[in-house]
Amino acid sequence: MSEVENQLTDHAYDGIQEYDNPLPGWWKFLFGFFCVFGFFYYLYFNSGHEGRSVHDQYNDQVSHMMELRFADLGELEATDENILKYKDDPKWLKVGEIVYKTNCTGCHGANGQGVTGPNLTDNHWKNVRTPSDIAKVINKGANGGAMPAWGNRLGHVNKVVLAASYIASMQGTNPSGGKPPEGNEIEPWE
Repeated sequence: MSEVENQLTDHAYDGIQEYDNPLPGWWKFLFGFFCVFGFFYYLYFNSGHEGRSVHDQYNDQVSHMMELRFADLGELEATDENILKYKDDPKWLKVGEIVYKTNCTGCHGANGQGVTGPNLTDNHWKNVRTPSDIAKVINKGANGGAMPAWGNRLGHVNKVVLAASYIASMQGTNPSGGKPPEGNEIEPWE
């Protein structure tokens, strides 16, 4: 038999025979190495430890960039004027959206439609009459702890003001699937 016939396998399909081409040893070694490496990599980054996941690292970087951007604003006060001013500023509204989506979606939903917390998109509000009341509720909480105090958790007063601006911007959007109105009806903010 010739050397070519030794490389042929017994398997034939439509009259075509296949060569026996085993994978090189270095390729098999790398495959095994990365299977083992991948297992430990998965355990390290997805074990639930704080700060290890890609999402945690991304959020840390976003927070760091927000701190740098806050240097432009200085220390904001939670007044009606500031909240309404930043409600219409797309650059700072995006920062408020990030704070909201990071901390508030579990209870209020991604679009503010309400899950366990109240709907933030209609004109009915609990504990809120003015835009600055939104910041007070974020800072101090409400309803005997049903809405926890986030003032010390958010770390920077500007995050509270910008989150309140984002929440104020959601008024009147009424996404589908929202909870029914709760609380007193208030006038839309100008």
